[in-house]
Amino acid sequence: MESLSKYIKLLLFFMRRRAYVAWVLVCCISLLTACAAPTIKSEVTVFHEWPADVAQKTFTFERSKDQDNNLEYRSYENLVRAELLRLGFREADVTAKPGLHVNLGYAVEERDVRVVEPVAINPGWAPPMYAPRWTPYGFYDPFFANPFWYGPPIMQYRDVSYRLYKRRLHIVIARVGDGKKLYDVTVNSEGQNPSLAAVMPYMVRSAFAEFPGKSGVARRVELPFQE
Repeated sequence: MESLSKYIKLLLFFMRRRAYVAWVLVCCISLLTACAAPTIKSEVTVFHEWPADVAQKTFTFERSKDQDNNLEYRSYENLVRAELLRLGFREADVTAKPGLHVNLGYAVEERDVRVVEPVAINPGWAPPMYAPRWTPYGFYDPFFANPFWYGPPIMQYRDVSYRLYKRRLHIVIARVGDGKKLYDVTVNSEGQNPSLAAVMPYMVRSAFAEFPGKSGVARRVELPFQE
């Protein structure tokens, strides 16, 4: 009976230790999640019939009357221009006839979202305060129960409400001579950042990632966000 009692107490000791370790793991995971670097995720869909050799790699932007006098649009146009120049295209002079026309449009929508998520909370007990002592099981005495020992994490559920912003960028590159579309890309991104201007640089970069890429294949592009 004495050996059985020792076995049961030893088993309870390790079960309590496992509960404490589980609580520590939950805290570590929560901390790592909170400290994770923010990113901008975009869903990119490309359709193209890009020729192997484009003779005329000069381009110009086609704008509507409203776009021509829109400072926000001109800012996003500069982002697209920088990407095209990086890819080896050249902007046509005012007096020269371009080989390509570039059109771009953008939009943002917002909606309220409500979710129910699990949360691990502390049971509220204090950690054990034993002094080290020698036992057959090491410097600890499993035969004395501590009423302040940590219990396992308690899972509760809470309602979380937030505003979600859905952003969309659409860019078309067409041939000037016959108006044939050569590259048509749509970028969709969702997040809680209300500033489209802060996210647009990442959406433009995503639009031209792996240019021209596979046609008709949607893919996810994730870029680190720098505040």
